[in-house]
Amino acid sequence: MTYALYYWPTIQGRGEFVRLALEEAGVACEDVARGRDGPDFRAISAVLDGDTAYPPFAPPVLRDGERVIAQTANVLLYLGARHGLAPDDEVGRLWTNQLQLTLADWVDEIHDTHHPLGASLYYDEQKPEAARRSRVFLDQRLPKFMRYFERLLASRPGDEPWLAGGAITYADLSLFQVVDGLRYAFPRAMARVEAGCPGVVALHDRVRARPRIAAYLASGRRVPFNEDGIFRRYPELDLQ
Repeated sequence: MTYALYYWPTIQGRGEFVRLALEEAGVACEDVARGRDGPDFRAISAVLDGDTAYPPFAPPVLRDGERVIAQTANVLLYLGARHGLAPDDEVGRLWTNQLQLTLADWVDEIHDTHHPLGASLYYDEQKPEAARRSRVFLDQRLPKFMRYFERLLASRPGDEPWLAGGAITYADLSLFQVVDGLRYAFPRAMARVEAGCPGVVALHDRVRARPRIAAYLASGRRVPFNEDGIFRRYPELDLQ
């Protein structure tokens, strides 16, 4: 089985949540826009403008044969059921999807710390607004999201709990990615908040140590965090 993933080749972005699931599942996938000859943005335009009854609005897009699936949570819902990254029962699958959608809300808020007025403007054009937005995010929203996932993990049985039952799911992989990205973007704020969320920190570390994830992170195939993606390090926004 070989999938085709269409996502921006120079950033992690929302595509990284899909990449992590594919890596953990150990299934083959062509990261189409990361071509052998360099970034191929035309490949993304081609799939967005392609002839399909269900056209995607934006990447990430996963192609599985004739099926074209878009939206990060939707792609993960599809992959999770097929590769052991979601519970077998309907209630468990819905819960995992709910967790992913909550993480998607969090990711949107993280993005808006540096682009509160919109993605069509450069960061330099909205610095005062970004500073104000970041202050609210770091004081209120970051602790709220972290405490929510900490509470969930504390309620799970066992010494090494997962978010949706007794095994890892794509929601755990996505929480790892969010924590990893926040550590890059807001290292000072995260050091403060993580002190009260040992369960989230432990889950992040367990995911990082998974053999396939560890191999992926060490391989050089992962696009580094940078100031073009969702998680951006602007020291002036990492407020105390």
